[in-house]
Amino acid sequence: MEHVVLNNQVKMPILGLGVFQIPDPECEKVVLEAIDRGYRLIDTAQMYGNEAGVGRAVNQTSVPREELFITTKVWFSNAGEQKARASVEKSLQKMQLDYLDLVLVHQPFNDYYGTYRALEALHQEGKIRSIGVSNFYPDRLADLITFNEIVPTINQIEVNPFFQQTKAQEFMQKYKVQPQAWAPFAEGKNDIFENPTLQEIARKHHKSVAQVILRWLTQRQIVVLFKSAKLERIVENGQIFDFSLDTADMENIAKIDQQQSVFFDHREPGALEYLRTIPFSS
Repeated sequence: MEHVVLNNQVKMPILGLGVFQIPDPECEKVVLEAIDRGYRLIDTAQMYGNEAGVGRAVNQTSVPREELFITTKVWFSNAGEQKARASVEKSLQKMQLDYLDLVLVHQPFNDYYGTYRALEALHQEGKIRSIGVSNFYPDRLADLITFNEIVPTINQIEVNPFFQQTKAQEFMQKYKVQPQAWAPFAEGKNDIFENPTLQEIARKHHKSVAQVILRWLTQRQIVVLFKSAKLERIVENGQIFDFSLDTADMENIAKIDQQQSVFFDHREPGALEYLRTIPFSS
């Protein structure tokens, strides 16, 4: 497994498993299978409702805790300094862990400043190794960086062949914030697995379209998360470090960028209206 080094010198695997939409009872089994196949980065969130399942897997595996990289995220209904702190402590209890490797502010809404201050304090106390944000566009990321002590180590954002986020990545590189991609396969939207450009590149390298997308992201030095509960997909998606995309491949993939989200823009009021409809129990 390849790694990146974050701005606080913590090493992070460049490829990991996300467990969004995997029910808690099933999550333990899926995470254990992923760890057994060499995965060390596991990404959950308070909103996913499966932190406990991830924790059971971490505590059950024979892989030493220090070799794993476990992420969770604070949902915006837990925003604010006191409430966010309590929510992270509850996450640790659910997961039966002494510390987390990374905790993110999940959305750029509500009192994310208070949430970030809570994460800074927990980091200083050794309960969190790294802190960061998710879904922050460059304007809000610049604001947070300017008026806080700790520069976020990570900004987890949507990145896929239809929304390549090149300008956002350039901005993050300026401030040494590591980009991390969610929804690399755009959840199958726009017939991504049937895209002629991606299929041609996949045939050229004798790989699947999914493997090409993951390799494209890692070659851009973007940490990437994929979600799958199927063992065969987990195994296949890990087999991306035995080939490289050439310059022509990268240039051809760049041509299919539509420069807009395939889901929604967090800067639009409708984004918050939609996210508020997602059931969440703290």
